[in-house]
Amino acid sequence: MFKTKTRIGPFGAVAALVFIACPAHAENDKTLPVVTLMRVPNRGIQPQVAVDRRGTVHMIYFHGEPANGDVFYVRMDKGEETFSPALQVNSTPGSAIAIGNIRGPQMAIGKNGRVHVAWNGSDKATKGPHREVPLLYSRLNDAGTAFEPERNVIHAAYGLDGGGSVAADDAGNVYVAWHAPKPAVKGEENRCVWVAHSSDEGTSFAPERQAFSEPTGACGCCGMKAFADSNGRIYFLYRSATERVHRDMYLLTSNDQGSRFQGEKLHEWEAGTCPMSMESFCQSGDAVLAAWETADQVYFARIDQKSGKRSAPIAAPGEPNRRKFPVMASNARRQTILVWTEGMGWQKGGEVAWQVFDDKGKPIGDIGRANGVPTWSLVAAFPRPDGSFVVVY
Repeated sequence: MFKTKTRIGPFGAVAALVFIACPAHAENDKTLPVVTLMRVPNRGIQPQVAVDRRGTVHMIYFHGEPANGDVFYVRMDKGEETFSPALQVNSTPGSAIAIGNIRGPQMAIGKNGRVHVAWNGSDKATKGPHREVPLLYSRLNDAGTAFEPERNVIHAAYGLDGGGSVAADDAGNVYVAWHAPKPAVKGEENRCVWVAHSSDEGTSFAPERQAFSEPTGACGCCGMKAFADSNGRIYFLYRSATERVHRDMYLLTSNDQGSRFQGEKLHEWEAGTCPMSMESFCQSGDAVLAAWETADQVYFARIDQKSGKRSAPIAAPGEPNRRKFPVMASNARRQTILVWTEGMGWQKGGEVAWQVFDDKGKPIGDIGRANGVPTWSLVAAFPRPDGSFVVVY
């Protein structure tokens, strides 16, 4: 069963759900973490959350008209219970987009806790030379008081549809990645993953180059996710579109700052249309966790940082109900929370659901649920220093 209480925070009502273990899970009573629900500040949508090495919680979110809105950033220092005043990320008003859920802003935390943000440009953004959709990038300035003017990182590989992504490491490397057709060709089967690399914390980017030479294609309106682990290894997760029907999940990894990527197929799925899916990563001790969706179900796998070996896909328990948009967080005990949405569709909100797993990938307790995920939104999660989790929706 669950106990529910409500308290008033700086941005309005914040509901808190405290897990009470059922008898069938009594052996886990001492380790079952508390899960708290939090609304996105300022009635925003599409939250993205990351916790840096100092325990600071960083969040970005979208606010405004779905076709041309703005991106905002807030932070909460370790030990605090409230977020800072919001900073606007985009310098051109209305230059971000939320339509389709997966085209909104993405965030990474890099060297010295610097925040890096990338997003698909809206109709109000400065276009490419032939009015192509730009992939915009901005970073927090040295003083941490404002975001620098946005800039388009695409030089030639236009054709942006599904969302781009960004990753950053502690050495000052920043990677902005996206999928698009090779220049002068069209079709999902001809799309590939591109990456623009900066070695100076985003001050400048080299022109993009193709990350993986295998002709997998890329599902046009699906997102992709980039991630840098604690050792500086780079991971890309995306959905293929081979022969336009093989919508398989692919993992790309690089151990040399993106000079070369190795690729492997994680999960097969045959589908004739684009499912508008997204992926996510999180660090969990000496492992990286990757999450994705396949055929209305959400999965994750554990990847060992040293060997690169991965576990078999682990599914969320229960019967799928249009499960989408999975995200993960891991606490100091290496317990993991997998969070996803249910019942969402085009111009339709839904439910948030979550399941906690132990360090072996076994479920702890029951699935939690709450109504009220807004249209075009996503969900997020982060761990607290005491081992509890916060689900943001």
